[in-house]
Amino acid sequence: MKQTFEVYNVKCGGCANTLIKSLKDEFGEVVVDLEVNPRKITLDIEENQLESLKLKLRSLGYPLTTDELSGFEKATTTAKSFVSCAIGKIDVAINK
Repeated sequence: MKQTFEVYNVKCGGCANTLIKSLKDEFGEVVVDLEVNPRKITLDIEENQLESLKLKLRSLGYPLTTDELSGFEKATTTAKSFVSCAIGKIDVAINK
């Protein structure tokens, strides 16, 4: 079932590329809306996959806006998002 989620730390096309590639195998097509803030992702997900999605997003540095994170966890996900963004940008540049 298609659902849309708000996520933190998504800044650009590099971030979007990382999300699309990282979530594709488990969730299929992922659409990232860079026109809204907070950013939104839309994907096909079953209720039993929600926890897996949350963990994957956190590991990439893009937690759901509904996640309750400590100050340290927020700082950690922000740092991870910079790395994920850079990887996404490099991947786009290489595949042009």
